[in-house]
Amino acid sequence: MTAECLLDANVLIYAVSKAPAEIEKKKRALGLISSEEFGLSAQVLQEFYVAVTRKLKQPIPHEDALKFMRALAAFPLVSVDFELIVRGVAVSRRYQISYWDGAVIAAAEKLSAAIVYSEDISHGQRYGSVVVINPFL
Repeated sequence: MTAECLLDANVLIYAVSKAPAEIEKKKRALGLISSEEFGLSAQVLQEFYVAVTRKLKQPIPHEDALKFMRALAAFPLVSVDFELIVRGVAVSRRYQISYWDGAVIAAAEKLSAAIVYSEDISHGQRYGSVVVINPFL
């Protein structure tokens, strides 16, 4: 199971956003989804689901969130298991980042993905074999 890149939850959230102020980010997110050989982690999908159904000013229906997630099931998906948790802890400690960001980096490593597209992790920062790119800059 490999991928060229891993998409963080914020990319997926923008892809379904209904907010007029986020239309450009939505276009960019949909562009990444349609053009990249990406992978995901179960953590990213969990964050996506909670955010789009509960945290957005204009939440989307649960059924729509699940439909979108089912479409993403065609792409490589890293499960959250003990090995990934331990690696996420190690990455977070080594680079002094949050555990959650460390787990995203660990999932990218597991996919042999060289890039994580994320708005939330430091743009341009290299974490071992993985570099973070903010696609919305």
